Amino acid sequence: MVPTLRDGDTILVRRGSRIRPGDVVVARFSGQPGLVVKRALREVPGGWWVEGDNDAVADDSRRYGPAVVEGRALLRWWGVLASASPSTA
Repeated sequence: MVPTLRDGDTILVRRGSRIRPGDVVVARFSGQPGLVVKRALREVPGGWWVEGDNDAVADDSRRYGPAVVEGRALLRWWGVLASASPSTA
């Protein structure tokens, strides 16, 4: 499957919004540092089962178990827009 996000993309995340299966979410795994961006598949005891779009990479619930979802991605800016810097005049 082709990844939904690519290097350089920027997302706008809404914390506390309702999560539905299939949503792209920002989540964290208990005992793991940092946040991850994954697709929410289903609600399970202890949080959400989340997986990435790349089946060959298992740095998701297949390895760490349920995740705590911090928010849902609302918008995506492509890398070109996200990396543009204002000109100095």
